[in-house]
Amino acid sequence: MSEWYQTVAFEPADTHPSDPQPELAIVALDNWAITKVSGDDTKSYLQGQLTCDIASLAEDKSTLAAHCDPKGKIWSVLRFFHYQDGLAMVQPASIEATQVQEVKKYAIFSKIAFEKVDAVLLGVIGTQADKWVADHFGPQGDVRQGQAGTAVYIEPHRWLLVVDAANATALINQASATLLTHEYWDKWDIDAALPRIEQATSGEFIPQSLNLQALDAISFTKGCYTGQETVARAKYRGMNKRAMYKLSGQAEHTPVAGDKIERAVGDNWRSGGTVIAGYRDVNGNASVLAVLPNNLDDDTAFRLAESPSHAWHHEPLPYSLDDDD
Repeated sequence: MSEWYQTVAFEPADTHPSDPQPELAIVALDNWAITKVSGDDTKSYLQGQLTCDIASLAEDKSTLAAHCDPKGKIWSVLRFFHYQDGLAMVQPASIEATQVQEVKKYAIFSKIAFEKVDAVLLGVIGTQADKWVADHFGPQGDVRQGQAGTAVYIEPHRWLLVVDAANATALINQASATLLTHEYWDKWDIDAALPRIEQATSGEFIPQSLNLQALDAISFTKGCYTGQETVARAKYRGMNKRAMYKLSGQAEHTPVAGDKIERAVGDNWRSGGTVIAGYRDVNGNASVLAVLPNNLDDDTAFRLAESPSHAWHHEPLPYSLDDDD
């Protein structure tokens, strides 16, 4: 983690939960990491490692991807985009070292290099975010290369920035923005149902269990890649029995990746699933993304295994899980 984050007074995101969302917030993404992949064989090598069609990634687009082991279990969920003379892959810092070690395991005979980037990662969120990014990084594309660094579109009113420390300081000093800690980014990721893998959940799930097919992160036509056989069976033989859902309720502590969810079955409680990411405000209102069986009724009650006194419930996803094929 860059020491730069310690120089800025980022405020905890849940300090004032009843306040309106700021029109422009700059968020410290100090729990995320970026690695640059470069060399003549970058796209051809990664094409055989990732679920997405990285070979067709346009210069001005980003994509989610899963990197799986040979059994189809996910090492990490990554966001890829063009960066400097190669590609960038961004993922939670807790899993970066493990994932990079695994992805370069077979690269010894390829012209490819993996380099940890000493950059500052920031989130820009709010109704003024799009205009602010256009002013500083240009008006065109989902990935914008400006003098200050790189801006990557995540969803309406939300961007990821990759900048060096000097430019990060200059941008913050010039902006009339609320400065918030990374929990605010977590909240938006949960609302958008964007999956992630932390160290605690690595190697546990196949890509469809994290809804990656609904987020254009899986290509079923590009050919072979590590874990592809399992991913294809899950699609064409209906072998996947889990999906990622949003739940909300009350909690004494912020739920974290790996926490267990229980589900109500009549008057009893049974093992239900696993938390992927969680958020909680100071009033105890909490929400999580959790992998659960995909055949549960919408009115099923849930609870955190460590907080059995509070019942939780489903929230709607912002996208469909229906298979159109």
